[in-house]
Amino acid sequence: MSDPTTILIAEDQRMMRSALTTLLDLEHDLTVVGGVERGDEVVAAAERLRPDVVLLDIELPGRNGLDVIAPLLAAVPECVVIVVTTFGRPGYLGRALAAGARGFLVKDDPVEQLAAAIRRVRSGERVVDPKLAAEALGTSDSPLTEREADVLRASAAGATARDIAVQLSLSPSTVRNYLSNAIGKLGARNRLEALTFARERGWL
Repeated sequence: MSDPTTILIAEDQRMMRSALTTLLDLEHDLTVVGGVERGDEVVAAAERLRPDVVLLDIELPGRNGLDVIAPLLAAVPECVVIVVTTFGRPGYLGRALAAGARGFLVKDDPVEQLAAAIRRVRSGERVVDPKLAAEALGTSDSPLTEREADVLRASAAGATARDIAVQLSLSPSTVRNYLSNAIGKLGARNRLEALTFARERGWL
């Protein structure tokens, strides 16, 4: 019998992490070797544990899961990444696959489907939630530049142009220009509407 597939779970909700560990460990060919609750802990844990598969949430404290994929695969290139998230957005799917993820599933799916997805990515397949994949086919890419997205993201929670300027090492006037460009490109009336629109499509 071959060795079981080893799994690292990056999930900030302890109950969800525990439930996934328990259910996956019931599979004869899968074993969970560790779990982390912060995005900035993933790479170090993977380097230490050398898992075959990393199950990665998106909304993690410390560092967004989508931003972890590329450095994770650079540090542990033999592992494969499956994003498992509540946020099934086409933009997130595109970013995850572009960064090198081999799977993208939503948490509503049954654990049996997750176990099957792990086996499939280990055999070289790419596994994507079918409803999300269909939705993504009809969704355009983000019209925002990387800097416009950074500024719009930083404008959350009512941050002023000066606050954003300090955070991103820009001048307040440059921040206002980026915000104006982003609002115009998204056809929004204000930055809050632009922020909501972009987040709903997974562009931020």
